[in-house]
Amino acid sequence: MEPRISLITLGVADLERATRFYADCLELPQLQTPPSVTFFELGQTWLALWPRENLAKDAGLAPAGSGFSGFALAHNVRSPAEVDALLARAAIGGGTVTRPGHPTDWGGYSGYFIDPDGFAWEIAHNPDFPHV
Repeated sequence: MEPRISLITLGVADLERATRFYADCLELPQLQTPPSVTFFELGQTWLALWPRENLAKDAGLAPAGSGFSGFALAHNVRSPAEVDALLARAAIGGGTVTRPGHPTDWGGYSGYFIDPDGFAWEIAHNPDFPHV
């Protein structure tokens, strides 16, 4: 397998609400798609939003689930001030900040929010991370 992730699909409860959050609040570049799914281009990886029931059925799994899912998506920015600004923007747009920006033990600055469907995002400034 080549070392890359091509597509991340989030199973969402309300596709319209989730699309507004990612397009309007986080300002991700939305691609033209059919009304049953939303795609955003993130460089060489795409983010897809698809109704949770449809994603679960497609994967052959039960759609029920709650609480911490065991993973977090991450977005690195250029400064601690950008961490705080993006966390604030997410909160205003319908997300919930679960941990405000703070200095980390690895020499950076980081905070977390969850989107309206409960997906965790870490927003971080890592002065040594090469892909910003």
